Amino acid sequence: MSLSRHIDAEEVIQKSKDAPHTQAYRQIHERRSVHQSWSRDEDAQGVTKYSLPEVGIPSKAAYQLLHDETQLDGNPLLNLASFVHTWMPEEANKLIMENINKNQVDMDEYPAATIIHNRCISMIASLWKAPSTGKVIGTSTAGSSEAIMLGGLAMKKRWQEARKAAKKDFYHPNIVFGSNAQVALEKFARYFDVECRLVPVKASSNYVMDPKDAIQFIDENTIGVMVILGSTYTGHFENVAEMSELLDKLQEETGLDIPIHVDGASGAFVAPFVYPSLKWGFDIPRVVSINTSGHKFGLVYAGIGWVLWRDESFLNKDLVFELHYLGNVEYSFTLNFSKPASPIIAQMFNFLNLGFEGYRKIAIKDLRNARLLSRALENTYFKVLSNIHRVLPGRDEDDDPESYEPGLPVVSFKLSDDFKEKYPHVQQVWIQSMLRTKGWIVPNYNGPEGEKDTEMLRVVVRETLSEDLTERLIADIIDITESMMSESGSQILLALSQTSHQADREHGRPDKSNFGDTAEDAQEQAGFSRQC
Repeated sequence: MSLSRHIDAEEVIQKSKDAPHTQAYRQIHERRSVHQSWSRDEDAQGVTKYSLPEVGIPSKAAYQLLHDETQLDGNPLLNLASFVHTWMPEEANKLIMENINKNQVDMDEYPAATIIHNRCISMIASLWKAPSTGKVIGTSTAGSSEAIMLGGLAMKKRWQEARKAAKKDFYHPNIVFGSNAQVALEKFARYFDVECRLVPVKASSNYVMDPKDAIQFIDENTIGVMVILGSTYTGHFENVAEMSELLDKLQEETGLDIPIHVDGASGAFVAPFVYPSLKWGFDIPRVVSINTSGHKFGLVYAGIGWVLWRDESFLNKDLVFELHYLGNVEYSFTLNFSKPASPIIAQMFNFLNLGFEGYRKIAIKDLRNARLLSRALENTYFKVLSNIHRVLPGRDEDDDPESYEPGLPVVSFKLSDDFKEKYPHVQQVWIQSMLRTKGWIVPNYNGPEGEKDTEMLRVVVRETLSEDLTERLIADIIDITESMMSESGSQILLALSQTSHQADREHGRPDKSNFGDTAEDAQEQAGFSRQC
């Protein structure tokens, strides 16, 4: 008899437990026992998984139950799929715990946290070359997603005001960005009823938006162009300066004044330190706002982002709320209200502890290890799609990041054409699956709109990926790739790659059939996002 593909694990577990009278005997015996090292199974017995327990369990048992379960997670140190930072010094951890109970929105109650927040804004503004004239304004956010929403909303409101003043239609705004955009940009367009005009990318433009291709998507209803400083696909920087120059020319020809928002989720905490000659920030007058993630290359744990406007005139008054009920008059221009103060304090810790030179040293080290990985892969069975290891004309192969093509410390790669021709039975996704068995988390995915047939693997080289670990990763990738060459090895890998079903995880996923008839008419999506 053949087994069914998916077995109801919960049903099997319940059937396999001792009979009720046996369990009762065991509980009585265990309660009488004098010699008991630990009773987490007994304390947690019968605790419901998907409904609130009627009666709680001891705090130690609750801790141990969750502590043990979270050990099934991947190792954050070896999670090379994520841009999010996973380590801070002991003193930073101590500061976070000391301030974990503070709500940043209570400015009157926590004035020191408010001052630290404002100092962070000032330091970031200086880092991004904000003009000395005018008044830069900004705020912390939950991450770059919220920051992008605010930047987009400010552009939309400003466009609507201009259209109303000119007595023109203001109901059909659109926004332009590359199809390589992170899903947060698409979310802004959909959530706030803005037409999303995706510029298809191509291999010849390094899988990012070519400014010359973007111009044709712009018209009088365009609220702005979002330029990505560090593509999540390959780490390449889009050319902010060129986009600005083309928009300047467009304004001369048509009168259209189109602003730029820079999505610097990762790059805005890399470029200032290692690419000082690169123009991308507020020193370009057409750049009206920039966002970044403090929890990426800002080197803070998850939960902190930033968005700044070059002048408060670009933050529309409709987005600012005056609050009177927390003991003082306060102003809010974020999507959420309450938010923890500890990540903001942790950001300031890094600014004070590292300074400009500390951030620069870390970024240089990350790029050095990324170049090591890139060269090793190119010397074996792979083609590297990222370019941070490619020496610029007239420069030497040294440790200066400006000697190479600019970008994030990201290595995107795929099996070479020669390898695929020689071993057509090999599936690239197997490398992802087999690296996971060694602890490494390395994603394999398809390219963005315009290059969807391109399959790529990606490693984000963060501060925690040392040179030693990079060398171990190289050895494991080579070993795994060579194990796939034989037909017998490939059959084993194929079986392993098909065993990732996790019933508990899928329990919380949306079911496409539950969304009604409107699901069939849902908007198209690009990038990493896919329609349910």
